[in-house]
Parts: sequence; C-alpha cells; structure tokens
Amino acid sequence: MANIIEMKAKRAVLVDEARVVLDQADKRGDGLTAEEQQKYDTIMAEVDKQGERIKREEHQAQLETEMKAVSGPTAPPEPNDTPKPASMYATEEYRNAFNSFLRTGNAAIPQIQAALQTDSNTAGGFIVAPEKFVAQLIMGIDDLVFIRGLATVIQNADAASLGIPAMDGDMDDADWTSEIATGNLDTGLSFKKRELKPYPLAKQAKVSNKLLRAAAIDVEALIRDRLAYKFAVTQEKAFLTGDGVEKPLGVFTASPQGISTARDVSTGNTATTIGADGLIEAKYALKAQYRKLAQWIFHRDAIKMIRKLKDANGDYLWKAGLSDKPDTILELPFNESEYAPNTFTTGLYTGILGNFKFYWIADALNMQVQRLVELYAATNQTGFIGRLESDGMPVLEEAFVRVKLA
Repeated sequence: MANIIEMKAKRAVLVDEARVVLDQADKRGDGLTAEEQQKYDTIMAEVDKQGERIKREEHQAQLETEMKAVSGPTAPPEPNDTPKPASMYATEEYRNAFNSFLRTGNAAIPQIQAALQTDSNTAGGFIVAPEKFVAQLIMGIDDLVFIRGLATVIQNADAASLGIPAMDGDMDDADWTSEIATGNLDTGLSFKKRELKPYPLAKQAKVSNKLLRAAAIDVEALIRDRLAYKFAVTQEKAFLTGDGVEKPLGVFTASPQGISTARDVSTGNTATTIGADGLIEAKYALKAQYRKLAQWIFHRDAIKMIRKLKDANGDYLWKAGLSDKPDTILELPFNESEYAPNTFTTGLYTGILGNFKFYWIADALNMQVQRLVELYAATNQTGFIGRLESDGMPVLEEAFVRVKLA
C-alpha cells in the first residue's frame, strides 16, 4: 500500500505542475501558447499513465486480500476424508473432459462421456461448462465491465423473468389533527411492477487448430479470456446505451421505464461544452442520500474537458486522489468508459451521476459452449460459441441525473 501512496503523491505533483501551466495562461488572458499546450499535454499523459498503474496496483491488492480471506488456514483432510465437490460439474474429471472436448471434440475420460451429454443439446453440440469455468468467466466480466461492480446483480436461474415491485406514488405528508380525528384519506400510495427478463447473449471466437494441439497452450484460458472480453464489451455498451429491446436498458437512454428526461440537467452547459456550473447543477440535482454513494461516468474526452474547469473560487473541479482516495470531480468519484457518449453537440448527453446500486442486473446461467469443427475447416481453425442470458435497467430514476448539453 505504501507503494500506491507514493505513486499517488507523485501524480499529485504532476497535476500541480499542469495547473501552474493553465494558471499562467489564465493570468495573461490569451490562452495557452503552442509550447505551453505541448507541456500541458505531456504532463497530463504522464498523469494518465500513473493513474493506470495505480488502478492495477489497487486491483492486485484487492485480489490478494480476497484470496487471503477465502484461503485462510485450514486443517488438512484425513487420508480417507477427501472433500466432495458441490456437484458433478465441479469435479476435476469433468473439467479435464471438458478441456478435451474443446481441443478435440471428444472426452478424454470415457467413463465421463455420459456426464458431458447431460443437460446438452446433442444435435447442436452444446455441453454445460464446468462450474469453475463459469465462475471464472463471470469474474472476467466483472473485471472488464465496471458497472457490474457498482450495480445490484441478481442470479436468476430458476425463473423466466424477475418481477420487481416499485412504489409508483407516495402518500402526502401527515395531517395535523385532533386527538379523535383520523386525518384525511390519502389515495396517493400506489405500486407497479417492473420486469427484468434475461435475454440471450452470444459471441463466437475462432482458434487455430495448431494452437489447440500445442500442449503448452492453456486452451481453456485462451477461450475463456476471449469470450469474457466479447461478453464484457457487449454488456458495457448495453448497460450504458442499450434501448431495452431484447437487451438491457442503458442509463443514457431516456425512457419512462428507466430514467426519463425529467432527470436531465443542461443548465450551466453550452451547446458544445460541459460547464463548471453545469456539473454543480447536476450534483445538487441528486438528493443527499443518493450523493453519498454516487459516482460520475464520462468518456475520456469529457474528462479531458472537465480537467480544465474551475469553480467560482478558482478551484479545479477535478482533483487527483491521494492515499486510498480515488480521483474526484466535485468531491465525487468518477469512472471513464469508452462507451459513454462523446459527441459534444446541442441536446446530447455527455455524462451521468448516480447511485448505481439502483441499476439492477439479472443473470441467468448456466453458460454454454458450442464447438464448431467443420465450419472453419478450410482455414484450419475451430470455432467456439459462448452463450449466456442477462438483462439490466435503472430501477429508481431519482437516484440518477444525466449531464446534457444546452
């Protein structure tokens, strides 16, 4: 952790150097010279590099902490007391057979061939991935799609959909009345139901047959990583900008089923730029109880613009995190996504602030893998198709506010 603190302190010094360059130009009132712009860009590029190193170190430290918590000291099993796996799919024999299936299409252990065909569509060539494989794939998605780490994720393996009760209207405040009176009858309290229905998600990857035959290659890891990447990218786009039609409803999509236009804030912004006043307006459009856990999401182009903004007191809105604190905009942490909007034109969204615990994700497992042998035979490749089901949507719009250009 001391190493992370040192890296954050070094990055804070770089940020101060960049601000000196901006402040000098502000005092002159003539903008940055070509030399100053180059110096500023060089410093900020190093700031970004330091930021990536810090994120990697923090992630590694978190994983090590989790591993210590899970694999604490345990007594060795008795010679005849071998722990039994939770299910057939968690056995080492099944795992080896599955890996053999990925390589050759055949089970390496004949006695488990029947198990490989359990719950399978033999005509299509599907088999159920071993439980450890599935768990690692979900872990890969969580690492690549940060919204999953912020959202409420529900495993929905036993039902076709997930019904969410929602309070549509509330009572008025209580009435001051007399001792024997009951107050006015209030009919404002009402409820409705929102539904999350995991939709099929699939992606295909091709692997060279030479690589599949190479004993030094971890075929399972290779395919798992590629599928994890493809699923991660697809889900991130949907959680941010999905239209809700047979896919998740994204936070940047205006919808009465998710976040309506009533939660858009454009005051303080221009038709082409995000303004300091605009971000302040957005921050305080959230109630205090939501702001406690709220985070911004912007594209890196928007972050670049925001880094130069100051409030009325001349203080920069963007601040580099120190010690164990994250970088902040107006004292609130932020996330960068390549799939957040980055077109700066009148009436378009450029960012969002929200408590993402009120973004719900429903996943349906098991994931399945299909092996395609003949389709790519001409190019000496084998194809693999991964499938799972997922849905997501904002469930309480007042927990979010979108930054919109004027």
